[in-house]
Amino acid sequence: MSKAQIDKFTLLFLKTLSKNNTREWFNAHKNKYLKAHQNMCDVVDSILVEMKKHDELTNETGKKSLLRIYSDVRFKKDKAPYSPRFAFRFQRATKLRRGGYYVNVNPGNSFLACGFFSPNPEDLKRIRQDIEMNYPDWKKLLKTKSIKDNFDELKGEKLGSAPRGFSKEHEGIELLKHKQFVFRHDFTNAEVLSPNFGKEVDRLFKATRPFFNYMSEVLTTDLNGEMIV
Repeated sequence: MSKAQIDKFTLLFLKTLSKNNTREWFNAHKNKYLKAHQNMCDVVDSILVEMKKHDELTNETGKKSLLRIYSDVRFKKDKAPYSPRFAFRFQRATKLRRGGYYVNVNPGNSFLACGFFSPNPEDLKRIRQDIEMNYPDWKKLLKTKSIKDNFDELKGEKLGSAPRGFSKEHEGIELLKHKQFVFRHDFTNAEVLSPNFGKEVDRLFKATRPFFNYMSEVLTTDLNGEMIV
């Protein structure tokens, strides 16, 4: 892996931006933003190279993978014009490979998340049908060593009660309530600044492969196991 790593300057820029979140301050320090942004592009490029050795992604470059730092404040109570974080997403390629990867770099709140963040209604129904039919397989899947050793329990938004059409008495009711299916791993500032950060991100993403493989099979087959993609 490339030796590209996140610079202390990048975290300092984000920390300072959070305290001076105005267009005036940002424009006066645009050169600092550009330096920090380039640092992140280099780091994401190096991670992308490693990820593509074991997964197929739609992402072309680190720069295109990074999310905008500019906030869309039209529908937000918080009118701060910038998001004081650097974040990037990787999307798996083709309909046969489902799931996505996300990393958030923010002093004191850095983490990665991977899984299924916004399943469409059709996919969500299919996932719940599989939980209903194959709950023992799900219990085994979530206890897979590579997942259990690296992540807490499955996270994501959940319904307050059983989804329509599913029994509230089902043994897998807590899984059936999920609207998102996400694994999260938090990083300290020291871990973010480590020269091994990119390597660790790649390793953690790779650790979710059993879950992604299972979900990809579910979402590309019907209830009879016939391919639908």
